[in-house]
Amino acid sequence: MIFKGVREGRPYPDHEFTLKQWSEIPPRPIRLDQLVTTKRELALDKLLADDSTFYGDLFPHVVQWENILYLEDGLHRALRAALQQRLQIHARVLVL
Repeated sequence: MIFKGVREGRPYPDHEFTLKQWSEIPPRPIRLDQLVTTKRELALDKLLADDSTFYGDLFPHVVQWENILYLEDGLHRALRAALQQRLQIHARVLVL
């Protein structure tokens, strides 16, 4: 199994963090098998795109809530890492 779990939607309260606020959180390594996704589906074109991070953050966004790590943004980057047989990614982690 790649991820700890797959779900649809965020179980945690809205944090209202902006992209600028996310960019102030230093990235850290996170094991893929510790993440619970907040999206059940992925657009294949985003996974295969060479410029998939052109309009967003280079690092996935993870929210830690009630000691669970939820992958809020960056599912395509995490899945790409898994396909490359990497066990972890660097992500920005917001602790709520």
